[in-house]
Amino acid sequence: MTITAPFDGTIAAEPMNLRPFEVTATRQETHDTWTIDLRAADGGPDLSFSPGQFTMMYIFGVGEVPISIAGDPAHPETLIHTVRAVGAVTNAICALGPGDVIGIRGPYGSSWPVDKSTGRDMIIVAGGIGLAPVRPSIYTVLEHRDDYGAFSIVYGSRTPDDLLYTDEIREWKSQFHVNVQVTVDRGDSTWMGDVGVVTPLINRLSFDPDHAMAILCGPEIMMRVVAKDLARRGMPPSDIYVSLERNVKCGIGYCGHCQIGASFICKDGPVVAYDEVADRLGMEEL
Repeated sequence: MTITAPFDGTIAAEPMNLRPFEVTATRQETHDTWTIDLRAADGGPDLSFSPGQFTMMYIFGVGEVPISIAGDPAHPETLIHTVRAVGAVTNAICALGPGDVIGIRGPYGSSWPVDKSTGRDMIIVAGGIGLAPVRPSIYTVLEHRDDYGAFSIVYGSRTPDDLLYTDEIREWKSQFHVNVQVTVDRGDSTWMGDVGVVTPLINRLSFDPDHAMAILCGPEIMMRVVAKDLARRGMPPSDIYVSLERNVKCGIGYCGHCQIGASFICKDGPVVAYDEVADRLGMEEL
């Protein structure tokens, strides 16, 4: 793979092309998670994307990794990713500073059905770093709030120190037209909120199951349990969407390592309707 510079207009036609992006800012979210702001460094266009899509982030001499885009689709001039340092590539990404340059491929993948959900109640449930891939959807709904019915955000994390975007969560909670529920697995002496899994919080939500759309992202056991709970409340499984991002590999399905059953998650996902994967959610890739 090679970096294309200057921009030659062939990026969309050649999915393996890398574009250079410069780091403009970094923010440490938790002890092991950073948010990275990028801008195109090749003179080419901004990287427009839909909520739920991902890019392949390439560190020269180290490797590449798929990471969901965590920024606002209405402001593609800044490409934002939130990354947890769990391996060689992600550790290298989290060590970047302003002025550093990395390679970006994409965006790839399917998207959350936010545009198809207008007029419906919206439910977004995230666990851990799963808040990052759904953040663009939250931005979109808030920016077009009158186009949707009741809007609920449910977020769970291991501890208060592991919560992402704490300033934004407080801002979302301050808006009277958004129902925000937050819980942690283990509280501390300063935590005044809920403790436990996210499932009981679903009972606090007000929505019409016949006219609602749910977006779930986080540990697969969480997505399975929440999807089943929503289905028991009458929501059609076809209106419940989950992310299988952990199965994404090369980004375009060439390597075959994203295969689950007959599906290639890089091409067919990572966002899929629950009714399409209910019997396979939690399976290891082939």
